[in-house]
Amino acid sequence: MNTQSTGKITSKSDILNFLKKSGICHDDKVLVHTSLRSTGEIEGGADGLIDAFCEYLYNGLFIVPTHTWDEVVRENPYYDVKTSVPCIGTLPRIAAFRKDAKRSLHPTHSVAVFGKNAGEFIKGEENCASPAPVGSCLSRLYEEGGKILLIGVGHDKNTYLHAVDERLDIKNRLNPDPFVITIKDSEGNLIKSPPFHTHFSKGINGCCSEYYPNYKKAFEYTGAVTYRELGNATVYCCDAVKMTDTVKMLWENTDHDLCSGVQDIPEEYYIRSR
Repeated sequence: MNTQSTGKITSKSDILNFLKKSGICHDDKVLVHTSLRSTGEIEGGADGLIDAFCEYLYNGLFIVPTHTWDEVVRENPYYDVKTSVPCIGTLPRIAAFRKDAKRSLHPTHSVAVFGKNAGEFIKGEENCASPAPVGSCLSRLYEEGGKILLIGVGHDKNTYLHAVDERLDIKNRLNPDPFVITIKDSEGNLIKSPPFHTHFSKGINGCCSEYYPNYKKAFEYTGAVTYRELGNATVYCCDAVKMTDTVKMLWENTDHDLCSGVQDIPEEYYIRSR
């Protein structure tokens, strides 16, 4: 990834032009993971980036993960939608508390959603019993034909792939020992989650997401991911449907866990089956 500073400020018009050239439609549902440090200076900072995306997606939804999985744990099973601080970077910390955002009640993998149908999109997140079950905001990007933009980060930060794991019922991805989380909504009501299963993979060193980059070549071959530039950052432009279908194809062709460590996925898993 290109992180060398050019001294150029990325303007709103630069962002709007980037979205157009990336094939993003005004009614798309777009989720963004970003490293603001990698892009270089942006006009208006994090708020400027959010404003530009919201302006472009005037008939769609702009979705920013505001995850709290590092704070909401078995020893501290509590999530407050108004005060729980995201643990995954600057843009999420800004997005979570903007007045024009609707933040979901998912206790560990909440999202802040911008757009006229944002409230409808986040309904029911408090009923999630795992990070990204079918029906959750992350998982619904499949049904909605959503896009994921990884700005200055790679597939190890691609949270949508957890939703793919859950949709395909990939084994050894969830902790079999659940716990209940107390959720405080924007009105101060306290809600009990279902017994909640966090991410966990027995026998894997770290989280399986560290090894999602194993899919990179397959995604490129199937056209699930293309690349552009925004500021100084390389951007992975990901199609939720194509990524899901590609991962499904890979797992139908394997007899072992594809994300249990760094490995090259054999080309015949995806080339012969295309």
